[in-house]
Amino acid sequence: MKINLKQIFNIVGESKEFSYEISADEFGDIKGYVFETPVSLSGKFYNRAGVVYLDYSAVFRLMHTCDRCLKEFSRDYDLSFDHIVVPSISNDDNDDYIVTDGESIELNEIALTDMLLSLPTKNLCREDCKGLCMVCGCDLNESQCDHLN
Repeated sequence: MKINLKQIFNIVGESKEFSYEISADEFGDIKGYVFETPVSLSGKFYNRAGVVYLDYSAVFRLMHTCDRCLKEFSRDYDLSFDHIVVPSISNDDNDDYIVTDGESIELNEIALTDMLLSLPTKNLCREDCKGLCMVCGCDLNESQCDHLN
């Protein structure tokens, strides 16, 4: 969703709230991630003392494959993010700010980047997952094999 921020940049104390959903189909191109639900975004842009801030949350459910036992499982996420938004920046190497495209900002791209960077790198169906036997491949969460003794 493209949001125009001209009024937010120009008026101290101004704010703009938003709340919408991004369909799971829009994220179908992302390899390795299966979104089971739409992504619900809600938050606001606000200008405090001439600095524009973005605070928002993303709520969604992903399908994962356990890295130890290879079973599929779902996990719900409720992530919060905050950024400082600027109309331009003189140094291209600065990752501390979000730079707008003119006077507007594409919120879906920012949310996707934030979500992917916040997800765990190791996905376990449960903390005490025992995984698979390295010899016979049986699921050690469900049965015991003779190869461990």
